[in-house]
Amino acid sequence: MSHSRISRTQLPEAAHIQPRLKSTDFIDAYRVRSQLSVRQAAAIGFAVPAWARALLHLRNALVRPFGLKTDIEHGNPADRFGMFPVRYERDNELVLGFDDRHLDFRITFYREGTDMLMSTWVRPHNVLGRAYLAAVMPFHVLITRGAVRRIGEASEIEAGYSL
Repeated sequence: MSHSRISRTQLPEAAHIQPRLKSTDFIDAYRVRSQLSVRQAAAIGFAVPAWARALLHLRNALVRPFGLKTDIEHGNPADRFGMFPVRYERDNELVLGFDDRHLDFRITFYREGTDMLMSTWVRPHNVLGRAYLAAVMPFHVLITRGAVRRIGEASEIEAGYSL
């Protein structure tokens, strides 16, 4: 059994994305106790279960005709996690994401003391971007909370706790 406690939180003011935030943007953040590095947390967070991978494949098939990004772009694999390029990195923060004609999107992994935060920021640019965000929201919450749970559990294993 996991000891990880996930809580909703606010992204710290020092986070790289903070200056971009507007009141019309979507942003959420979850916190869990973890001593993992931001890169370790991202690798574990993106190791999604089969049902989530199936949803992502379905999402790609559905949004491809509308011009949303769907595939891993070429480039240095160290500069991306899955299809998401690294936009900013320092010891305690890793920001991934892309800008698209329908929406801008970032995922932030942020170390704050003994906690790891995972945040998602989305700025829709038009009706299609807002419709996409509304359609994926129920799945986003499940996938994100699952990612944060895995980060906490991996940190417990590394610290020697039994699950």
